[in-house]
Amino acid sequence: MTLPAPRAAALLSTETWSPRPGPPEPGEPADLWLTRTADLLSAAAELVPSVLSRDELDRAGEFRRAEDRNTYLVTHVALRMLLGGRLGAEPARVPLDRAPCPTCGGPHGRPVVRGNPVHFSVSHAGHLGLIALAAVPVGVDIEAVPAAGTVDGVATALHLEEAAELTAYQEGERGAAFARVWVRKEAYLKGLGTGLGRDPSLDYLGTAAHGAVQPHGWEIADVVVADGHRAAVATRVSDAGEGPVIQNTYD
Repeated sequence: MTLPAPRAAALLSTETWSPRPGPPEPGEPADLWLTRTADLLSAAAELVPSVLSRDELDRAGEFRRAEDRNTYLVTHVALRMLLGGRLGAEPARVPLDRAPCPTCGGPHGRPVVRGNPVHFSVSHAGHLGLIALAAVPVGVDIEAVPAAGTVDGVATALHLEEAAELTAYQEGERGAAFARVWVRKEAYLKGLGTGLGRDPSLDYLGTAAHGAVQPHGWEIADVVVADGHRAAVATRVSDAGEGPVIQNTYD
């Protein structure tokens, strides 16, 4: 399955931001938003001091490349604006908290919205960011298409069948095929709440352009994005049970 291009986030001001009100409803598709840093940086920069938390500002400061830092800031301002609009709260007052770590149980897992049924996931790569909001656990990932030579060095991280499939692609197609399966895999693992703490070689999702192999209880869809990137969203189906402890993802 392939979903159409996400809506482009438009950050003008807290007064003019008006996403769909109310938490996502069960059965609704994930609400997807795309950010382009160059389009939004000026507006987002004005909102950063009043919208982002100290933890978010510290995290932004850890990026060495200005492009990565700016994309993080733009995407996380957009996330808070979207959550605030959905929950009827000021973006800065959306109560983000940390879920328990899935491996050790410590209080340093992925952020969640405290006391609210909104699940969310964020990913960014280069000058693009992707945000998903849903009523059920959800994961998104966006990545730049790598060069074929890069694929040869990282294909061993995939399932054995996926790695074998990549060898059948022409050199000019191999980077796109790798990016396609990788974003499916990361979106799924983020939706599970494990991230790359779960070995990505364990799950076979496939490299085929016509869609991912669907793991039990999950729906994985490719998302149309431009600018030499690939993206995917993984959504837990409503009758799949509670799943892992961490249900929201944020990077």
